[in-house]
Amino acid sequence: MRKRMLILPFLFLLFQFSLCFAAAPVAADKPAAPGAQTAPDKADDTWDFGTVKQGEILKHEFLLKNKTENIMEINSIHTSCGCTASESGKKSILPGGETPIKVTFNSRGYLGQAQQFVYVNTSDPELAIIKFTIKANVEKKK
Repeated sequence: MRKRMLILPFLFLLFQFSLCFAAAPVAADKPAAPGAQTAPDKADDTWDFGTVKQGEILKHEFLLKNKTENIMEINSIHTSCGCTASESGKKSILPGGETPIKVTFNSRGYLGQAQQFVYVNTSDPELAIIKFTIKANVEKKK
């Protein structure tokens, strides 16, 4: 019985880890999640890290701008994989204000083109889900 108790957390972690690799490279033309919209400035919603070495921890900050006349609430932030983490500087953005969306991507286990997504759920009915994209070409460490 004790052995089973020790194995279950290990199996759970293994399962979570395998999900990251199953979702690793994503085709660039993959449709967004249902209801997802891109950020207001298309040029600012994608970041390409270029060619990186496998295992590097990559960081980027997107700037989320509130172009409405109402306070925009950030309800939640989700990423497409456990290898990507994200957080916002503020939970409420005043009209005309902005906040950084900090993204960290761990390239360990990736090889070739990698693409991950960050979904920011907001209170704005016209931009309920804002999608940011990060890309990298991951090379094997030498």
